[in-house]
Amino acid sequence: MGSSDGEPAGPGAGGLNPDARAAAVLSACGSFPADSTDRQSFSITFSYCYDDHMARRVTILDVAQAAGVSVATVSKVINGRYGVAGSTSARVLAVAQEMGYESSLVARSMRSQRTDVIGILVGEFEPFSAEILKGATAAVRSTRYELLAYTGAHHSGNTGWERRNLSRLSGTLIDAAVLVTPRDVDLDAGIPLVTIDPHTGPVQVPSVASDNAIGAAMATRHLLELGHRRIAFLSGRQDLRSSGQRYDGYVRALAQAGIDPDPDLVRPASYDRESVPTAALDLLSLPRRPTAVLAANDLSALVTVDLARALGLRVPDDLSVVGFDDVPEAAQARPPLTTVRQPLQQMGQAAVELLIQLLEGAEPERTQIVLPTSLVRRATTAPPPV
Repeated sequence: MGSSDGEPAGPGAGGLNPDARAAAVLSACGSFPADSTDRQSFSITFSYCYDDHMARRVTILDVAQAAGVSVATVSKVINGRYGVAGSTSARVLAVAQEMGYESSLVARSMRSQRTDVIGILVGEFEPFSAEILKGATAAVRSTRYELLAYTGAHHSGNTGWERRNLSRLSGTLIDAAVLVTPRDVDLDAGIPLVTIDPHTGPVQVPSVASDNAIGAAMATRHLLELGHRRIAFLSGRQDLRSSGQRYDGYVRALAQAGIDPDPDLVRPASYDRESVPTAALDLLSLPRRPTAVLAANDLSALVTVDLARALGLRVPDDLSVVGFDDVPEAAQARPPLTTVRQPLQQMGQAAVELLIQLLEGAEPERTQIVLPTSLVRRATTAPPPV
């Protein structure tokens, strides 16, 4: 039995014959040229024509026709309902897989009120969120759940983008969501939520974070042990708990060493490339500039290293720099960046695992998870210049 566009079904258990599929495309796209010069151009043309021909979404009707069964039978098999013989069910599933059939998430949610899809909302896809996503992927690997990564990059500077996108996605496309470094203080999306690196606002929403204060204190102590006394701090986003906690760790380590924090050595930044250069330049242009800078994330630290080099300063001979996060770019930088390691992939995995527990009605042992940090010594720190 042919498919809806006249493509012949293959032999056996409803399978599709690749030769017949190619022949159908050839008939639509033209004959194979005899000239050898034309063959090369034809192979390129054929590739595009084949892709275009096959780009149409496979429907449940296509599967039914290819498998030689009714649409109702395919629907029962795809949705796991009773009333279909085992051999027929196996044939339908094999054909559906071979054809690349995927049921509509919206249709699935209308039938069962569930999509089994977890959304991950990030302000933008950058090294930090990429590591989070790797861990989230690992968390669903052996489950029935799927991930939908969604960015509101063009709205990420505005409070409220998470709320807008949650209202758009929840109920039809996603059953629950992980929010990475959210800007909204209070979100009520009607679906389970978990935040990573949460906002400074209410703590009712389950969250996953790292031990930011201890991490910053370790980094500051490392610089103190090298002999630094004028240690500057480039802060992060003021609306995130992590930024305040990292500042607290920095101040605590200075105080324990008997050093009064100097407000002139602290500059606000926002974890992004736009705000860091001005803040770092302010610090490095001081009459008595710092001999070391602790940046609240790796991106800020790497921008500071580049700026120092542009100003004629050598890192680490003239200026030591420490970051926070340990994204892959930190180890790949030249020189490799000394930094505080957050277990970013573990954070993504823990957030999704917590969310799955909430989705399945389990009672999690903890809803506020804090993971340990560690100091990674590389090549951007050294004793201060004499």
